[in-house]
Amino acid sequence: MKIKPERISNLSPEKLGIIMQRSMEDVSSILEDMRKIVEDVKKRGDQVALEHYRKHKDDISPSDLEVTGEEIRQAYKQIDSRVVDSLNIAARNITKFHRAQLERDMWSIEVSDGILAGRITRAMDIVGCYIPGGTAFYPSSILMTVLPAKVAGVQQIIAVTPPGKGMTANPATLVAADIAGCDRIFKVGGPWGVAGLAYGTETMPRVHKIVGPGNKYVTAAKMLVYGQVDIDSPAGPSEALILADNTGDPELIAVDFLSQIEHDPDSASVLVTDSEKLASDVCDIINRDFDSLPRKEIFESSLFKHSHVLIADNMDQAIEFTNEYAAEHLELMTRDPFITLNRIKHAGSIFMGPYAPVPVGDYASGTNHVLPTGQCARMFSGLSVDDFIKKPTFQYLSKEGLAGLKDTVVTLAEAEGLTIHAKAVKARFI
Repeated sequence: MKIKPERISNLSPEKLGIIMQRSMEDVSSILEDMRKIVEDVKKRGDQVALEHYRKHKDDISPSDLEVTGEEIRQAYKQIDSRVVDSLNIAARNITKFHRAQLERDMWSIEVSDGILAGRITRAMDIVGCYIPGGTAFYPSSILMTVLPAKVAGVQQIIAVTPPGKGMTANPATLVAADIAGCDRIFKVGGPWGVAGLAYGTETMPRVHKIVGPGNKYVTAAKMLVYGQVDIDSPAGPSEALILADNTGDPELIAVDFLSQIEHDPDSASVLVTDSEKLASDVCDIINRDFDSLPRKEIFESSLFKHSHVLIADNMDQAIEFTNEYAAEHLELMTRDPFITLNRIKHAGSIFMGPYAPVPVGDYASGTNHVLPTGQCARMFSGLSVDDFIKKPTFQYLSKEGLAGLKDTVVTLAEAEGLTIHAKAVKARFI
């Protein structure tokens, strides 16, 4: 089986719909099962997680759920010093980038004579960060979720991550959490961890927001507790779109294409170009290298289920497709990526030029890798400082300022049948 280029103008509406749909996370089939777990945690607290994790440790107790300082110290001894150094470099870049997002604490304007209105910025008190674990571990996700909250000024940051055998957490995850400045870490994953953060248990504090990537069970649980807490955008399998013209390097594009689909059997890579030769060359390289790829079962599923090489009639059509696809990661491999950038409306994070492959954003360039998937970039942004702050408004009116608005407010209040609203204004002029 080989990947072949397809022309966008030849795609049927059904095929185009399948490409746009890719592997968007459908959690409807598991919602009820997740609801039972979430409600159980709400009622019985830690006991639910303890029952679940007896598969890792027979004599588990509540004290096993939280990571201790000694576990963190031991984690440093188990991790290659080069990994620690790299995490520190990444943390510095991520912190610097997110500090640039901070807004003024307060601003105000004079709306009209005697009326001052403005807005203040306040950080949330306590947030929870979900860190994937189990068969795969992502210490970089700790940096991406904890550091923006830290920069925003959140007072307490709680992390949850699935434990392994013996109720141990991945040492790289613990080191990353320590570097990022996480306040407490719990070895509770899946819907148990999400529900514990949302409702609080005997050991886990209740938070105001839960962020971070996870599998479909985590996504379903986050959707179920939304309203009890805030959440970030729903996350599905990773995806990338490469927009290229005839200046693109086919070898670089091919390796970037393949790097994206090694995540997961449901990951997606798409190349869109107005160059038929480039599309053909990239397909030839992918087909050439395919047999030598590691974890071929993952590549085979993601390559032939959700990945495509598409030829546009012109760059206008290529950009129109790109905006409709609204990719989590977007690479611009064009003659002048800054000019192309001006025409991009929807993308989670944008990587410009031949020296900005997606992995630099995944790990260390400073931008966040917690991003919207499945066309959610049309209405969601990647995780940022903004996710951890609130922006209350305020107003101060002098008597003259209120006098100037009195008739307007009274008229509108009475028109809506809210006579006491009107009275509250008129009472100040008796």
